[in-house]
Amino acid sequence: MTLLDFARGPALSIAFAVFLIGVLWRLFSLVLLPKASDNSPARADSGSAFGQGLRGFWRHMWPADPYLKSSVFALVNGYAFHLGLAIVVFGLAQHIQFIKDVFGISWPGLPTGVITLAAIVTLASLVGALVRRLTNPVLKLISTGNDYITWLVTVLPVITGIMTINHLWLRYETLLALHILSFALMLVWFPFGKLMHAFLVFLTRSRTGVVYGRRGVKI
Repeated sequence: MTLLDFARGPALSIAFAVFLIGVLWRLFSLVLLPKASDNSPARADSGSAFGQGLRGFWRHMWPADPYLKSSVFALVNGYAFHLGLAIVVFGLAQHIQFIKDVFGISWPGLPTGVITLAAIVTLASLVGALVRRLTNPVLKLISTGNDYITWLVTVLPVITGIMTINHLWLRYETLLALHILSFALMLVWFPFGKLMHAFLVFLTRSRTGVVYGRRGVKI
């Protein structure tokens, strides 16, 4: 068995199993937590819980006005990362083929040059986020090993992906194997690290919106 065979086979299968079981466990453990009852009457103009949750999620897509100036870098860098990553994941022809093999759906891919540019922007945003974390006294103080491990397992697939699509330094088969292995590592870490916010953000922000709406808080 070659390294590529191992990456495509056992490594990826085990990683997906850990990812699915871990994500479901985290979600169910959160949803099934005992909830404190709120005996206060809801505001008459609070609206539906769905609308409150939707407003709460949308409002937290950017900082409140008093904090906007001090959060410009984090805001722009965050959107650059997520947009760049989305273009790479859903625009690269090889990724689309992988999604088709798993879910049976596909769409046209983007040119390699566009993907490379998006990958470089994504990598730059990750590096910028790390530099900010290391140089900002408050962020540095509150950062834990979870933050740095999450950053590492996120940046590795980006770096190996750039190397793979541009055939840099190593044989293509070796680069592809390393890229898949780095992706598998990210899947394994996903449920246990801060990458889990990709799922939890919908629950937490919506729940905050419902609570605020019930109490008449303007958001």
